[in-house]
Amino acid sequence: MRVPKKDRQRELLETIEQNPFITDETLAAQFGVSIQTIRLDRMELKIPELRERIKHVATERLDDVRTLTASEVIGEMIDLKLDASAISILEILPEHAFSRNAIARGHILFAQANSLAIALIDDELALTTKANVQFTRSVRVGERVVAKASVMSHRQDGRSEIVVESFVGEECVFIGEFTVYRSSKEEVR
Repeated sequence: MRVPKKDRQRELLETIEQNPFITDETLAAQFGVSIQTIRLDRMELKIPELRERIKHVATERLDDVRTLTASEVIGEMIDLKLDASAISILEILPEHAFSRNAIARGHILFAQANSLAIALIDDELALTTKANVQFTRSVRVGERVVAKASVMSHRQDGRSEIVVESFVGEECVFIGEFTVYRSSKEEVR
C-alpha cells in the first residue's frame, strides 16, 4: 500500500531533520520508493543533497581547528568541540582501496581516526605519541565511514587520551586509542 505523497514528504522531512546524514538510497529503501522519487521529493521540499547537508551541519557545529589545516583532516569534519569530541565522515573511494578486492586500505581508516584525534586538540601543535588500534571488519568501496572521537583525559604531562570509534552504519569497523602530545602544557579546562 502506497503512502500518499504529502504524508511521505512530511515523514521524509522529519527523517532528514533527525539524521541529516542519511542517504537517498537509504531513504528510498525506508519509504519503498525509487531513489528518483526521493530526489524529486527533496527538490520540492527544498532539501539539499547529502553533500550540501553535511557542509551545512559542519559550518554550524565546528570550532576552529588549530592543529591542522582543513586539507590535512582525512574525511569531512562535521562536528568539533575542541578538547572534547569530534566527528568526521569518509566516503571510501576506489583510490582508498586495494584494486583486487575493493577493500579499503587500513592506513586510510587509521589516517581518518588519527587526524580526527589531532584536530580536536586545542593547541598550535599536537602529535600522536602512541596508538593502539583494532580493525573489526573490512570496509569496502562505496561505504561511508563515520569516525567519532572523544577525549577521555588530559594528563599533567601535556598528553591527552583519545578514543576514536569508526562505524559503517551501526557496525563498528575500527577502534583506536590515541595518546596525543600537546605543545602547551597549560591546564585544559
